[in-house]
Amino acid sequence: MSFSTQIAHPWHGVPIGENAPEVVTAFIEIVPTDTVKYEIDKETGFLKIDRPQLFSNYMPCLYGFLPQTYCGDAIAQYATEQSGRDIPEGDGDPLDICVWAEKTIPHGNIILQAIPIGGIRLIDKGEADDKIIAVLKNDAVYGGWTDLNDCPKSVLNRLVHYFLTYKNIPGEAKAIIEIDSVYGRDVAHEVIRKSRQDYQTLTSKIPVI
Repeated sequence: MSFSTQIAHPWHGVPIGENAPEVVTAFIEIVPTDTVKYEIDKETGFLKIDRPQLFSNYMPCLYGFLPQTYCGDAIAQYATEQSGRDIPEGDGDPLDICVWAEKTIPHGNIILQAIPIGGIRLIDKGEADDKIIAVLKNDAVYGGWTDLNDCPKSVLNRLVHYFLTYKNIPGEAKAIIEIDSVYGRDVAHEVIRKSRQDYQTLTSKIPVI
């Protein structure tokens, strides 16, 4: 057994897991009860307040990202191949993940083991912004789901509705967000692999301090 005396950076210092993409480590930023949207500060690794949740729309499940992933050229190329449209770039962030869990988890800033079962290919202002859909490993209710076909349409629709509306502000022009596709486990696994490839490309260009 080994251990560190320093806190690992959630993006760079936490391994995604030896069994990825079948089972992945996810860092959770926000939970359904949050009235503030938190996100990781890429430079320091601390959780920061991005913005208050101004309206009634809220994330219906646990939400965060996969450590040691990045949405860059490989993600954009794969999205282009899958969609048949020109998607020039990824959104420049770690790969997002939504995790369904039965238990109430009261706060973010935690890591957990999740099983990817599918995903949503979101196009935000022309950029590929995939959202992996997963279930908490060994969850009593959702843990038996192995592919998106196991997820009831009503549950999936809650996620789709959230992502189509969460940036819309009453009285202003609607945000340019599209759902290109909703896909199952096999495509989700490949998206994770591509994001790992993008991360390796990114970190090969940036010196570790």
